Amino acid sequence: MSDDEREEKELDLTSPEVVTKYKSAAEIVNKALQLVVKECKPKTKIVDICEKGDAFIREQTGNMYKNAKRKIERGVAFPTCLSVNNTVCHFSPLASDTSELQEGDVVKIDMGCHIDGFIAVVAHTHVVQEGPVNDRKADVIAAANTAAEVALRLVRPGKKNKDVTDAIQKVAAAYDCKIVEGVLSHQLKQFVIDGNKVILSVSNPDTRVDDAEFEENEVYAVDIVASTGEGKPKLLDEKQTTIYKRAVDKNYHLKMKTSRFIFSEINQKFPILPFTARALEEKRARLGLVECVNHDLLQPYPVLHEKPGDYVAHIKFTVLLMPNGSDRITLHPLQKLQPTKTIDDPEIKGWLALGTKTKKKGGGKKKKGKKNEGDKADAEPMDASKTDAAAS
Repeated sequence: MSDDEREEKELDLTSPEVVTKYKSAAEIVNKALQLVVKECKPKTKIVDICEKGDAFIREQTGNMYKNAKRKIERGVAFPTCLSVNNTVCHFSPLASDTSELQEGDVVKIDMGCHIDGFIAVVAHTHVVQEGPVNDRKADVIAAANTAAEVALRLVRPGKKNKDVTDAIQKVAAAYDCKIVEGVLSHQLKQFVIDGNKVILSVSNPDTRVDDAEFEENEVYAVDIVASTGEGKPKLLDEKQTTIYKRAVDKNYHLKMKTSRFIFSEINQKFPILPFTARALEEKRARLGLVECVNHDLLQPYPVLHEKPGDYVAHIKFTVLLMPNGSDRITLHPLQKLQPTKTIDDPEIKGWLALGTKTKKKGGGKKKKGKKNEGDKADAEPMDASKTDAAAS
């Protein structure tokens, strides 16, 4: 990506080409997620599954825009992570790690793809078992999924980020679960995975964000993490951290030769978006990354944990705020859930009954013949009783 080739005007959804790139990235990451879910079997090494997810995204994006007039960057926007049971996020181990999935594990899969810097991210929760998911595992997945469905209906032009924060906490409480603190949903822009407009998962005195109103032609990664525990995750071991992002506004003259070598490799291969240390030479990386992080040249994505015995579920989706309504472009169907709780709250039912498409103005007649998707006034509202179904 060279600056002189980029238009000075910020590209957004008013450009059909930009919409196409977002949707193409989404199609690839949805297929990658499908592949990863199929790989989630007992006795399978987690690192092998992560590698397959990333390799699929690299292969599929590599086949696109081969003959473009200018070089179009494309590939992994966020490395594949598999965080199990009480592990909250960002577990994407090094090649030497021997962790395996077990029967009954609650697996959070998190991944991202980009084409020309237009990013589609997704997270999904899958239980390693046959048949319906029940008890508290089903509760926490239903809590995250229903909160995501409510968020989809509230992330729309004219609404405010605080509206979403309050609503998702109410949904989680209905399932006797907690929304996990410290999770931010970010606006996405070209080559920017963590834009300045954010939605806070839990409002508390320690974490404050600016009030913001959603606007047409914006893109968001809506990130919902729910827990059967307290929702206050902790960092247990810094050595588990393997995902980093270059802090582009920071500079420092590194002292160690190994650090300089690693940092040069990072600048060359991963100048902007998050990457996994697996992509670097492992022994050098272990030493070099420490100095880079200590001097704020890299932003780490720590592996966080709830208490043992707690279950955590994660649903993340990318949504385009189009003129005709909200377009959720990343998702994967859930397993059948049999939660112990049901939604009875009229306010939550009201949110779920909202459509995601904007009603057309004017009373013009519809043309006869082929049905056009644009003629739909509203997307199907979600039935609050159907917590075993994914979004449509």
